[in-house]
Amino acid sequence: MSDTDSFIDEVSEEIRREKLFKTFRKYGWIGVALVVIVVGGTGYREYSRAAEKTASETFGSSVLEALQENDPSARVAQLDTITAPNASAGAMIAMLQAAELASDKDGAGAAAKLEAAAVSGDLDQMYRDILNFKRLTVAESGIDAGARRMGFEQLATPGNPLRLLAEEQLALLDLAEGDSAAAVNRLSMILEDAELTQGL
Repeated sequence: MSDTDSFIDEVSEEIRREKLFKTFRKYGWIGVALVVIVVGGTGYREYSRAAEKTASETFGSSVLEALQENDPSARVAQLDTITAPNASAGAMIAMLQAAELASDKDGAGAAAKLEAAAVSGDLDQMYRDILNFKRLTVAESGIDAGARRMGFEQLATPGNPLRLLAEEQLALLDLAEGDSAAAVNRLSMILEDAELTQGL
């Protein structure tokens, strides 16, 4: 009786092993594939991070090197040779170039650089607004008061982070046009605004 039980147990165990082995042969490749995917994905992610860090460091070094040039036109030319890794970095280069052009009394050139960067295809709206704000505030840009007013009014819409700064510029335009009552009214509204910060 015990020999029969032992024999049945051995056969049952062998059948279980055979089934397990068949199952492993049939589906084991899925587990191996999952391990390969996880390891490969982790490796790719680390490689991407390292490549992104290297690109950022190279970009930063190139910008610093360009800003070491002796005169504004040379700095602008050197900044022109830098390939931006993304649209926001391109916007930063445009702002640096515009600052150099403005310091060299080329307001029209500065405004043109900022405008060209603002219409870049995949640029975040916040960067577009900053570029447009800077363009509208460049001295001797050749932008007439009507166009500046229209631009600041677009930036002064509710929810825009630059709204209060744009309102302030509109008040300055009111003053320049001799409408001191409108300027005082606009500045009073800014002072009463809930979004007003200590810095502004």
